Amino acid sequence: VGLVESGGGSVQAGGSLRLSCVASGIIMPSYCWAWFRQVPGTEREGVAAINGNGEKFYTDSVKGRFTISRDKAENTLWLEMGSLTPEDTGIYTCAADWCWPGMELSAEYKNWGQGTQVTVSS
Repeated sequence: VGLVESGGGSVQAGGSLRLSCVASGIIMPSYCWAWFRQVPGTEREGVAAINGNGEKFYTDSVKGRFTISRDKAENTLWLEMGSLTPEDTGIYTCAADWCWPGMELSAEYKNWGQGTQVTVSS
């Protein structure tokens, strides 16, 4: 499975960005898809995930500001990010894999993209 992200960039606080992740290869309909972010020197953090049933999961800090969505037919995952703050800065990476309840926002996925940089300035 190949995953390629796009849509990162630099914005001011309060701004918005939309990230995309396109998958190639064998993507099972039941896969979980997720967005993670990482700041150098810290662990990768699960930001948002969507499972095979379409259920969505968010880390507390982005609830109400970020929206994850997926087009199974196009093998594409999006992350709409709004009301951005400098704390949202990081490398955002998409991931896909079989998952089980509780795994959705943990970094146990086997398939990862290369990441796209998001920088939010105050």
